[in-house]
Amino acid sequence: MEEAKRNPLNVQGRYYVTDECLACEACQAAAPDNFRYGDDIMSHVFKQPTNAEEEQQCHQALLECPMAAIRDDGDS
Repeated sequence: MEEAKRNPLNVQGRYYVTDECLACEACQAAAPDNFRYGDDIMSHVFKQPTNAEEEQQCHQALLECPMAAIRDDGDS
């Protein structure tokens, strides 16, 4: 099986969305200040979390993603 690829629209940082995204809007509902759609109609991280609330929301988005398309590389 081919490994999922990062959406190239993701900003650099620990959270990112892969090409397995179904555009279900779960991540945008959980973390609207950090996820949005791009021209490819897939979500991407446009802003890494900058405070505890955003960190919690991004983690919640990761947990709620039905395709496990949101990944966390740790403290990068």
